[in-house]
Amino acid sequence: MRSFRTLVFSLIVATALLALGRQAARFLVVDQPAPSDAIVVLAGETYRRPAHALELFHRGLAPHVFLDAEAHDKIYGQLLPDLARGYVNNLGESSHVSVCEIAGDSTFSEADDVNRCLQSLGAHRVLIVTSEYHTRRAAMIFRHRLPQYQISVAAARDSSRFGERWWTRREWAKTTFDEWIKMLWWEAVDRWR
Repeated sequence: MRSFRTLVFSLIVATALLALGRQAARFLVVDQPAPSDAIVVLAGETYRRPAHALELFHRGLAPHVFLDAEAHDKIYGQLLPDLARGYVNNLGESSHVSVCEIAGDSTFSEADDVNRCLQSLGAHRVLIVTSEYHTRRAAMIFRHRLPQYQISVAAARDSSRFGERWWTRREWAKTTFDEWIKMLWWEAVDRWR
């Protein structure tokens, strides 16, 4: 009788874990853009994030866009902020889009540099655009580090890197696992620094 109860309990726990595991990727995604004073495109991916931010800008969600670019990173010998400024100049929207140079190499430290750029604009409401798997953690970090701003988040989708059915593709599983590790690290360590 005792082993039967143990078996039933084990099956219930396994079923619950399986159900939660199926939702692991979905939990990472927050896509709730709200009207803002500025859109901030987080550093990292440089195609889908800026494109989605510009789409939101053209829909009227904010009058200004900041593209974050790591100040000391180089691509083929060119500094990333210089490449970003060239991109902005080619848009023909340079009065509404600017580059925010960041020194940090994490979302945690990026928030401080973003604050400097937002102060130059006098913003109060900020829309963060980042990769969909990064949205929940980015929102948590920015709300914690910059409580003076009302933060909303928009997800730039990239089906080659991430999908909610994470167990069906190797790359999706790696991205989901990596983001969960980073989110747990944020909750356990970085939040308390």
